[in-house]
Amino acid sequence: MQILLNLDIWLFYFCNHNLANPIFDKLMPFITSNNNWFLVYIIGLSLLAWKGGKKGIVIVIGILLMVVISDQLSSHLIKELVGRIRPCSSLQNIRLLVDCGSGKSFPSSHSVNNFAAAIYLSFFFKKYKKIFFVVASLVAFSRVYVGVHFPFDIIGGAIIGSAIGYAIALLVDKLLEKMEVGEK
Repeated sequence: MQILLNLDIWLFYFCNHNLANPIFDKLMPFITSNNNWFLVYIIGLSLLAWKGGKKGIVIVIGILLMVVISDQLSSHLIKELVGRIRPCSSLQNIRLLVDCGSGKSFPSSHSVNNFAAAIYLSFFFKKYKKIFFVVASLVAFSRVYVGVHFPFDIIGGAIIGSAIGYAIALLVDKLLEKMEVGEK
């Protein structure tokens, strides 16, 4: 276990120090902030509900349910059970580019939520799969770069989020199938 912890710390410093550059120093704090994505999320979900008909509305309700489940599970259950302290509160000599936050570190809720969304949306919109995963990966990486999460926090978050996103996508898909049968 100590080997994994040492690897996680080494990877953290590699991302936080060795990959540091002026462009990422401006870009990653922007990418990591939920406030900067809020309008994109609202517009995307609104367009999906408006242009997608009943199917689009069901998919939007599913994603809202999925985000509530993934966020509550990661932020209020798993983080409290694991109790891992953030690198910005536990390590020396870090480059902290945003507020450290008072919460726990594992898993990264940003990573959980964004990978849940990427898996979920990819299930229904396969041709945009690369975009969904690039965004999720950038947000997850930004958490390490700005100094608030360890790499294993984002990897664990990606795994947890992917499982949640896939489970909710399967449930919504079954509901959509039942709706189609009911319309015939």
